[in-house]
This record gives sequence, structure tokens and C-alpha cells, in this order.
Amino acid sequence: MSVTEKLARLPRIGERGDRAPVVAVVRLHGVISPSPSPITRGAINTTSVESALTRAFDHDRLVAVALAVNSPGGAPTQSALVSERIRELAAKKGVPVLAFCEDVAASGGYLLACAGDEIYAHSSSLVGSIGVVSSGFGMVGLLERFGVERRVHTAGTRKVRLDPFLPEKDEDVQWLSGQLDDLHEQFAGWVRERRGDRLTGGDVDLFSGEVWTGRRALELGLVDGLGSLRSIIAERFPTAEVAVAEPKRALLARLGIAGGPGALLSTSDRVLAAVQALENRAAWSRFGL
Repeated sequence: MSVTEKLARLPRIGERGDRAPVVAVVRLHGVISPSPSPITRGAINTTSVESALTRAFDHDRLVAVALAVNSPGGAPTQSALVSERIRELAAKKGVPVLAFCEDVAASGGYLLACAGDEIYAHSSSLVGSIGVVSSGFGMVGLLERFGVERRVHTAGTRKVRLDPFLPEKDEDVQWLSGQLDDLHEQFAGWVRERRGDRLTGGDVDLFSGEVWTGRRALELGLVDGLGSLRSIIAERFPTAEVAVAEPKRALLARLGIAGGPGALLSTSDRVLAAVQALENRAAWSRFGL
């Protein structure tokens, strides 16, 4: 047999029977926001996670994808878009998706976890917060104190609602309540669709916005089991390799510039970044983190 014939009979890359299967892990860590700060590492949105999701689902020996979720929630639309993208890729690839709740998977974070076919949590994880919130400030008295007059001109009687510098109107509050109720029902509908008859709690409890420990979430059917990502993967896929796909970080956070990544920002950008950092801190603080 010639050398050429021998080479032709060798198994090609991707055909070797001794190559281990792969479980791809995607880290979904941070507040869910459509417009991350240029210096913030943890921001989840369709732009920041797309490359990680694509890489995860592109492995040729893929047997499962694991989502490591650690998020207090955030923007509802981004939560839904990322979840839908995960389900789209899972259907295309035909592999199971396992979600793992770490410190917290609350509100939009739990919505992301529901993109998994199975959900696991640590017994001390904080899970749930299936609700919708809107918050702001009223600054009418502040303007009056400094003698500042607010002027707003519109074409359309409902163009401006809930302006923080104008007195609150009952009709605007009713409009906002209607929006929140609609989003809440969409959230609850997604949970019902994804969890089905695994849910054991009643709607009044499940969709109240309450947060539970992983142990209590298991009793309510919000998760399927208790355990860490590594322990569950080792049990379910003992021969598999684990490949981690990290979402993109903000450019300046990646550069690690001397004096801090904020050194290249303008004064106004630094102020905006500081405000966003405070908002992100407040989102985590709601869960004692």
C-alpha cells in the first residue's frame, strides 16, 4: 500500500472516535442593559453576548450548552431578546441547554435562566423576583426652591408623561401601571411556557415579585435541582470537556489603562459612567450583594 493510500485511510479531524464531547459554558454575569458603560464589565445585552453564544453553539462535538447566570435583572426587552436567541440556537443545533443560577438569578436574570431546558441553583442562591418595577424621582420642589421654571412644548397631548420636573398626574400613573401589568403578564407567560407543569406554586406566590433561596425555589418548581455547574456537568456528562465562552467586555475595561479605564473618558462620560455604576450597584444591593 502506498503512502498516499495509507494517508487516505486515516480518520480525518472531527472523525476520531476518541475525541471527547464538549459542554460549552456561557457566562451571563451582570445587569441586563441595552447600553453598557464603556468601563463596565458586567452588562448583558444582545450585542455583548452574541459572539459568546455563537462560539458556544458552534462546537462540532457539542453535547450541551450551560448558562452560568448571575444577574439581578434589568431591561425587560434585552432579557427577552437574549433568551429568544438562546432558544433559536438550541433548536438549530438540537442540543439541551442547562441553566445554573449562581449568587442571584432574579427578575430578568431568572427570565434568562428560563431559556434553559433545565434550571439548577445552589441551595443559597437567590431566585425569582418575577415582577416588573419602574422607579424615578420627582424634582418639582427642587426647581421651585431655586426659582427654575420648567418649559415643555409638544405636538400631541400624550407626548410627555411622568416628567420628573412636573407634578405627577393620575392618568400618567394609570398608563404606567397598564404598561407594567402588560410586561408582567408577558414575563409570567414566558415562565409558564418554559416551566410548564413543573411549577408547583400558585400564581399569587410565583408572580408576586418575591425572591426565594434555591432550596425554596426547588419546592416551587422554579428550578429542577440543587448543585453547582461543575458538579452537575460532571454527573451528567462525565467524559465531556468544558469550554467556556466569555461575552465581550467593554473596550476600555479590556485595555486596563494606567490610572484606570476611566482615564480616557471625557468629564461628561465619567459622570454618566459613575451614575450607571451607582444604578448597577443599587440593582445588586436589592439582594444584599
